[in-house]
Amino acid sequence: MSEVSLISMDLKQRFGKVAVLVGGTSAERAVSLISGAAVLKGLIAKGVDAHAIDASPDNIGELKAKGFDRAFIVLHGRWGEDGIVQGALQAIGLPYTGSGVLGCALAMDKVRTKQVWQSLGLPTAKYRVLNSESDLDGLIEELGLPLFLKPAREGSSVGIGKVSHESELPEAYTKSAKVGDAVLAEQFIEGAELTVAILKGEALPVIRMSTDNEFYDYEAKYESDETQYFCPAGLEPELEQEVRSLALRAFDALDCAVWGRVDVMLDRSNKPLLLEVNTVPGMTSHSLVPMAAAATGRSFEDLVVEILETTFDQERG
Repeated sequence: MSEVSLISMDLKQRFGKVAVLVGGTSAERAVSLISGAAVLKGLIAKGVDAHAIDASPDNIGELKAKGFDRAFIVLHGRWGEDGIVQGALQAIGLPYTGSGVLGCALAMDKVRTKQVWQSLGLPTAKYRVLNSESDLDGLIEELGLPLFLKPAREGSSVGIGKVSHESELPEAYTKSAKVGDAVLAEQFIEGAELTVAILKGEALPVIRMSTDNEFYDYEAKYESDETQYFCPAGLEPELEQEVRSLALRAFDALDCAVWGRVDVMLDRSNKPLLLEVNTVPGMTSHSLVPMAAAATGRSFEDLVVEILETTFDQERG
């Protein structure tokens, strides 16, 4: 028997039957299906007995009864990335990848995320929380123009809008509010957009994104072949280390664990400002965590196995 066959057999026995949870019910379902297909392919390539499960509230509680030994969560957005699925898996005693209930719930809520960071003195862009009863007067005076409106509990730039003129504010608010309740109004930061992948307590090399779009939106993230990614990011070594250290502190502050991604902006003076944390980042062909992992010598297949390995020893929050 070849060495490859022995390794494959070892991983099949070690991990048992693995559910790759994909799809879900959120506005990010389409991205999750693509990410999940990539993760499934990577695990199978390494010999893991992995199966795609289009997760829903109707079947999540049946996974252990169906013989699954652990779950690789590739669900983006509400229900899959906000602690609900994590809690359900804990309830049936099925180990899973990624952050626990608290970390997912905090990171999914952009307002709570900012409040935690502010309480610890971590730098983040200025913001204001809006709802249907909010008086928009004074918002522009407070945050300036342009500014961003985004749903407080969505990811992948779903529902996000850039407001460059006061007349655009009502329409942008309606767009964001359609996919969520609270809306976050956030100061526009003119500078480089960066992201830092976190893997098992390590901040991986910084990636800098560049797009011809108005900002790094859904189309730039998942559809455009024109978006440019730079890793190394081209930062001075001290700034690179500062950004990576800040990202790790921001990740830990929210009780996140195992793997994820922290988005950061540099302002005009090259001061890093935290934007948000993704506890189940994309794993598509355009995704950033695999790109950062590759810069450290990890293949995609090695990356997904390394994440899955953490299901044996992760303490749940």
